[in-house]
Amino acid sequence: MGLAALLVSSSAIAGPDSKKTPKKDPPGQKKDSPAPPAPPPEPPKPFPTGTDKRRIIGILDVRIDGAPPEVGAQFQRDLEAQVDIKHYFLAPRIRMHDMMANSTKWTEGCVVGACLKDVKSQTNADVVLLAALTGSGTSFGWVVTLVRTDTGNVLGQKAERCDVCTVSEALSAATLATVDLLSTIPEVLPDEHPKVVIPPSPTAPLEAKIHTLEGHHRTTGLAFTIAGLVVAAAGTALYFAQTPHPSYGLATAAGGAGLALGGVVVLTF
Repeated sequence: MGLAALLVSSSAIAGPDSKKTPKKDPPGQKKDSPAPPAPPPEPPKPFPTGTDKRRIIGILDVRIDGAPPEVGAQFQRDLEAQVDIKHYFLAPRIRMHDMMANSTKWTEGCVVGACLKDVKSQTNADVVLLAALTGSGTSFGWVVTLVRTDTGNVLGQKAERCDVCTVSEALSAATLATVDLLSTIPEVLPDEHPKVVIPPSPTAPLEAKIHTLEGHHRTTGLAFTIAGLVVAAAGTALYFAQTPHPSYGLATAAGGAGLALGGVVVLTF
């Protein structure tokens, strides 16, 4: 076989793609290099202080039964996206529990009652949220509750159950109900122990008049008593000043009359 035929044969075997340049990796990236790390999570937002008058709502308990645990975290994210951030600061459950970790008065499981007072002092949240979602298959129920931290009493609650729905639908309904509950919280929480105002007695005017008359009578009686004592003293002085004389009887009578008059006035009034 000639040299020309051999060259032609070798070229045919190599094929037209034999002279192509091998594909290079993009600049800055090595072959089989690991994926870039995920960005770090955003730092927690600071709690309102000073002139920030937003109401702090602490998510104290989220219970999920019959659904993936991730539903609880999704509920908090959906709620944070829909709540009015100009009026409310939503504190996530994990953060609330971290802040209460050093408390000597509160323990996990305290969701109502006087034990919540320490939650208010530690976090400054005057309202906490309790949420629960339970179910199985296509039947789910949920309940959301707002509780005051100053008294530990329920401020508001909504609950619902659906026999044919998905977890997503139940979660969405619970989120909307929570937003609606938050909107009903008054600016100033109502006083649960108002002072009892006793209305005046219908006989009060008559009693006041009687009291006034009694005071007037006492004053009059005292005046007569003093007058009687003065007369008695005068009669006694007259008795000792005079020598035995027929007027002895008159002086003694005057003194006795004065004493008698004073006694009668005192007994009368």
